[in-house]
Formats: sequence, C-alpha cells, structure tokens
Amino acid sequence: MVSYARAHPLWLAFVLHRVSGLALALFLPLHFWVLSLALTRPERLDQFLSFTEQPAVKLAEFGLIFLLAVHMFGGLRLMAMEWLPWSAPQKTLAAGAVGVAVLISGTFFLQVV
Repeated sequence: MVSYARAHPLWLAFVLHRVSGLALALFLPLHFWVLSLALTRPERLDQFLSFTEQPAVKLAEFGLIFLLAVHMFGGLRLMAMEWLPWSAPQKTLAAGAVGVAVLISGTFFLQVV
C-alpha cells in the first residue's frame, strides 16, 4: 500500500532529483575516461568518437541531457523550497520544470539526429 506522501507530486520530484543525481554520478567516471583518451591515446578517442555517431548513442545523449536538466531544475526547486515561502502552486512549478527539461533535452536531440 502506497502512503499518501509517496503519491504526492513533490515526493516524485524529490525521487527524480535523487535518481538523476545518482545516474549523473555514475556517468562521470566514463566521461573522465573518455577525456583522458585525448591525452593518452588519441587514436582510441577517434574510434570512440566514431562510435558515438550510432543512433543508440544519440538516444543516450538525449537521456543524459534530460538528466542534467531535471537535476538542475530539481536543485532550483529545492532552493526555492528553502528560501521562499511555501505555496500551493509549487506542484505546478515542479511539473513545469520537468516539462522544460524535456523541452531542453528534446531540442538537443533534434539537433543531433
């Protein structure tokens, strides 16, 4: 049985913020490894960059941009909750933040496809 608190949209925003932060933290070692290839093995970096032209990688980049946008707007939501007085429309703002994150990541996706 799901409690009322876990069905609340702002609880779902909290979970999305935590999951996006965890996913981004797991992505960072791969990102740093690829950056190190530019200094240590440029030929391997070229191979990896050619691999990134595949459609599945472009879809993963969309996911990454979505996670970045969601995490950024989730952080802004948290700062607003801490520094601004509580108001009922915060649920709408949280949903709007996810919508803007989809818009940002979708725009990026359409540019790379």
